[in-house]
Amino acid sequence: METFFKICVLLLIVGGINWGLVGLFSFNAVGWLFGGSATLLSRIVFVVVGAAGLCAIPYLFSSHESGSAAAQ
Repeated sequence: METFFKICVLLLIVGGINWGLVGLFSFNAVGWLFGGSATLLSRIVFVVVGAAGLCAIPYLFSSHESGSAAAQ
């Protein structure tokens, strides 16, 4: 489950950086990388990042501690 959480966090970072670029510079990095924001590949990336956000919601409300702190 720890690996799954790390993948979700990585995808959320990618999404956050992309939204930051859109807000600051009107530049959609995902759309630029995959040929436009309406292409199928870009839409798949957007859906995967959104799903990662939904999967991360339970961690926001849990008392999940890092592995090193739990071992002490």
